[in-house]
Amino acid sequence: MPTSRTGRPPVQRASRRPAVSRPLPENPVQRLYTRARKAWDRPLTAYYLILGGSLLITVLGLVMVYSASQITALQMSLPGSFFFRKQFLAAVIGAVLLLIASRMPVKLHRALAYPILAGAVFLMALVQVPGIGMSVNGNQNWISLGGSFQIQPSEFGKLALVLWASDLLARKQDKKLLTQWKHMLVPLVPVTFLLLGLIMLGGDMGTAIILTAILFGLLWLAGAPTRLFVGVLSIAGLIGMILIKTSPNRMARLACIGATEPRSGGADCWQAVHGIYALASGGIFGSGLGASVEKWGQLPEAHTDFIFAVTGEELGLAGTLSVLALFAALGYAGIRVAGRTEDPFVRYAAGGVTTWITAQAVINIGAVLGLLPIAGVPLPLFSYGGSALLPTMFAVGLLIAFARDDPAARMALSMRQPRFGRKRAGGAVPARGPRRWNTMRRRAPAARSSGER
Repeated sequence: MPTSRTGRPPVQRASRRPAVSRPLPENPVQRLYTRARKAWDRPLTAYYLILGGSLLITVLGLVMVYSASQITALQMSLPGSFFFRKQFLAAVIGAVLLLIASRMPVKLHRALAYPILAGAVFLMALVQVPGIGMSVNGNQNWISLGGSFQIQPSEFGKLALVLWASDLLARKQDKKLLTQWKHMLVPLVPVTFLLLGLIMLGGDMGTAIILTAILFGLLWLAGAPTRLFVGVLSIAGLIGMILIKTSPNRMARLACIGATEPRSGGADCWQAVHGIYALASGGIFGSGLGASVEKWGQLPEAHTDFIFAVTGEELGLAGTLSVLALFAALGYAGIRVAGRTEDPFVRYAAGGVTTWITAQAVINIGAVLGLLPIAGVPLPLFSYGGSALLPTMFAVGLLIAFARDDPAARMALSMRQPRFGRKRAGGAVPARGPRRWNTMRRRAPAARSSGER
């Protein structure tokens, strides 16, 4: 054994460990982004976005309806809170419908599709019967319920089309019939045209546009071939142009796009221009709740179709961007629910409801901004109108039910929600792999000729 000069054995020195590189600490921005991304990917994100977003839109809408409708009510020799009380009553009934729809199983929703469609068609036909239907602002689309209460059956036609068409397409997909163009179009397109015809008899072009958007959204989800999709779109566009050309009122609305003067090109653009005035005078944070000037008789329909303009005047750019963000969150959540399910009915229904609410919001806000013609459709969940609020809240309840039905969401809810004061027996739902779809659109194989079986 080798020894040192002192005669002592050499000391065994521990070998040096290689230096381990430590990860650099995340900066606050990266840490916040990581946490936000994890929270965004949680199973209950869509559920909370739909529930919270819809309730916030409804509550803010009630506030703005109260603010925007006071002057109109006083001019009609009514109490200042008249329109607010009616809207609040509709919101309470709508909340009950939302709760019922969110707790109903999918099978019951499918079972109600045909009765709701039959009831909507019957009421829409009843509107055209003299002595029963009534005209409001030139549109024969209302039925009086007595007193100051009225109902617009065409609003329920949107819900009926979504439920019935979703059940129809789901059954045909289960039987692998959607590869044939005739099964994809019949009877979906003829029934939609029946609803559109009943609506157009009353002259309501705005609601007809929403139903057409729902039809195209469902065809896109069903995987319609591009040539078929373009063909139906071309036919609908041609019919729409004919209807616009044959109506001086609709031509005048088209001429008011981007108008900056009340009389633009011979057309009366008073409403469109004063909507822009209201938005322009709001600034960043607005003039304050109740301080709108345009609602004092200058802006027609301030509490219905143009409530977004009053919101911009009183709450400013911050308020309007908040409303847009809530609708964007609601739309994203609906797309997420439709894209992560394996149930065809849930995918079609969630996609149809999302198309309905998003398209209607875009058309309303686009008209207020002067980017689209004034179509006379309310802002969903926000504008005054019980006939529009009730079916929309029921449709939101559908989205909530579908978001709860996701396996991961069911597991998360069962683990955190006590039932009758204690945890649910049995714990979580049996573990299954997460169901994910890369896209919400069903990829259909190449279409076969209509004669093949």
